[in-house]
Amino acid sequence: TKRIAIGTAGIVLPLRDPIIVAKQATTLDQLSGGRFILGLSSGDRAGEYPAFGSDFANRAERYREARGIIRKLTEEKFPTNTSEYYGQLNGSLDLIPKPFTNHTPTIAIGRAGQTLDWIGENMDGWIWHGEPARHISLRMKHWNEATNGIYKPYGYAHFFDLSENPEAPLVFGPNYLGGGRKALIDFWNQQQQGGLSHAVLNPKPSLRPADEMIQEFGEYIIPQFR
Repeated sequence: TKRIAIGTAGIVLPLRDPIIVAKQATTLDQLSGGRFILGLSSGDRAGEYPAFGSDFANRAERYREARGIIRKLTEEKFPTNTSEYYGQLNGSLDLIPKPFTNHTPTIAIGRAGQTLDWIGENMDGWIWHGEPARHISLRMKHWNEATNGIYKPYGYAHFFDLSENPEAPLVFGPNYLGGGRKALIDFWNQQQQGGLSHAVLNPKPSLRPADEMIQEFGEYIIPQFR
């Protein structure tokens, strides 16, 4: 590809070494010509943490600290940093390469145990699955307050089913959105006007062939939002 963005959604940051994550991210950013987006989550499965020898209870603190280390390594030359959960940077080492545009766009996937104000200040965008798709107006108000009015993308992630009937009405459920393409186009147009920038759709509940759904998206839905 030459234009499409490439990203992670998302790396479970407290289970990774942030120096390695920073190195991998900047390498991918360079190889893609600045099209890489780093999505970072904290993970919500307590059973995974013992396998990595990590404490599930302090994952929020580790997330914040690792995010700070990644920012220093990617945005500063020969940085210094004192860390409680990770290694120390004493100013004698530099991360090479740096990001293609001197900044790797980094988004929070989920809440990651953080306050909305922290996400708004420290991340470049936010994708969350914790709210019904139709309740976007109140969330956008809170998000704009958290970013102090600075534009930062917000999107939600839901399980999804595209009906074979283009006229089918919208169907909502817990972490679920479905319907025909005409109703979905109208719905997303309204949400876009309200500030929504992205919708991440997981077609796992659908019984339709994936290639059929992708074809319909590409032909009828995506052109409406270019």
